[in-house]
Amino acid sequence: MDSNTQTRIDTLIQSSPIMVFMKGTKLMPQCGFSNNVVQILNSLSISFETFDVLSDMDIRQGIKDYSNWPTIPQVYVNGEFIGGSDILIEMYNSGELKEKLEIALAS
Repeated sequence: MDSNTQTRIDTLIQSSPIMVFMKGTKLMPQCGFSNNVVQILNSLSISFETFDVLSDMDIRQGIKDYSNWPTIPQVYVNGEFIGGSDILIEMYNSGELKEKLEIALAS
C-alpha cells in the first residue's frame, strides 16, 4: 500500500470513535454482511461513521492490507480493529460489544 492510501486510512479511522469500512453506506448497505454490522450498531443506538469501499478501490484494497484482514466490512473502535460481521455478531450475542462500545464512547 502506498503512503498516501495509508495516510487516508489513518485519517478516516481517527475521524470517528466508531468507523466502519463497508460496501455501501449505513443508509444503504450494499451487501448482507455490511447490513448485519449496520443493524447491530443501530440496535445498540450507537453513533458511527462509515466509508463506502465501493467508491474507492485504493481504500477497498488498502484497508485489507492495513488490518491484515481479507474481508469487508471492517469495524474500528477508537482506532483499534475489532473485526468484521461474524466477530461483531459473536460480540453482540455475548454482550461484549455493547460493553466495549460504551467504554469506548465514554472515554
